[in-house]
Amino acid sequence: MDINQLKYLITVVEAQTFTNASDILHVSQPSLSIAIKKLENHLGLMLLDRSKRKLSLTKEGRILYLEAKRLMNQLDYIEDEMERLKKEGPLELSIGTIESANHWLPKVLKIIKESYEDVHIQLLDILSLDEVKNALLNYRIHFAITNQYINTDEIKSTFLYEEHLVVLMPNDHPMRNKERLSIVDLNNEPFILCKEGFQTRDDIKNAFRRSSSKLNIHYEIERFETACRLVEEGLGITIIPEKYVNRASNNRFCVRYVSDQDIKRNVYLVVDKKRYLPPIVIKFMEQIFEYHK
Repeated sequence: MDINQLKYLITVVEAQTFTNASDILHVSQPSLSIAIKKLENHLGLMLLDRSKRKLSLTKEGRILYLEAKRLMNQLDYIEDEMERLKKEGPLELSIGTIESANHWLPKVLKIIKESYEDVHIQLLDILSLDEVKNALLNYRIHFAITNQYINTDEIKSTFLYEEHLVVLMPNDHPMRNKERLSIVDLNNEPFILCKEGFQTRDDIKNAFRRSSSKLNIHYEIERFETACRLVEEGLGITIIPEKYVNRASNNRFCVRYVSDQDIKRNVYLVVDKKRYLPPIVIKFMEQIFEYHK
């Protein structure tokens, strides 16, 4: 099995036909078909289902395609990094972040900029568990700041800090005069909640389960900013990180602590353990750890 065979497989899958793939690769269609067949014979597996008019992957072919795609992304990354080193161009850094990290991350960015004036930094909203994994393993980011704990053979999570969650409700809500709320108080209230795949959703659902209260979900969202806007318009209540609320304008809604449960979430720095990280990335991570000591 060689790189060209994997490249051919990826192109056939994404071009959907051997004809289109041969045009993209500038090889004859018979040569391309023979190369894919040799790959299947070498592995002893059928990779493409040719029984139907539309070309499709077998279960085994799907697994190989995803792994091959990741390998090609890694090779592209290595080539780009070597080219950058050769040209000594501007340093580049890509970070996946959660919304509540915005209250401290700019301070660390400022420190890094003072030491590396030419560094080009890309900040991406990487929120759900699948997004974090895919961004790391497909080399879209160097590391992530996330509340998703991931500990696998490939990915490592290092604890940074914990943040408490608070209740947001409209300014005219009947419970606005209460200094603190219990989860029971929130029973059956129209609720704005993160969609499936977000750890904060699980944290909130667990809190309601422990108090035997009903979580009445009216809206499912991805971003806390959206949740705040919905609360502001009187469409429901929500629970989000306190540090995110501190960054927002509090006079648009009421903020209350939960008295009967300490609802909180942990925030981690997550990296691909097997990936080479340039010195600038290592320096940045060290600065983050120093900030949260």
